[in-house]
Amino acid sequence: MIIQYTLSMPNKGSWDGKWTGESDLYARCRPHSKTWVDKFMQGKKELNWLYRWTDGWTACVTAKIIEAKEATKVRKYSKGFCGYDWMIDSIEKEGKIVG
Repeated sequence: MIIQYTLSMPNKGSWDGKWTGESDLYARCRPHSKTWVDKFMQGKKELNWLYRWTDGWTACVTAKIIEAKEATKVRKYSKGFCGYDWMIDSIEKEGKIVG
């Protein structure tokens, strides 16, 4: 099974309140066993985690189960994860984003 993690910035601490990457897709697709995914997703279709910095920015990482065909498209169009792959690692290991 494949988990798609998507990054967004719901609160922006920039002078104009915007994130230059807002119109782009920032996502990672990670394969896992069905047992792992079932335990991780807890029967939910989508899960979200927030991480706040002291400068007013907030990152949101959303996880959802996708099919292999969709993962191929996501990988093709994604601009990466802005260097925040550590958030995914933290979520998978700790169940939350640990800075």
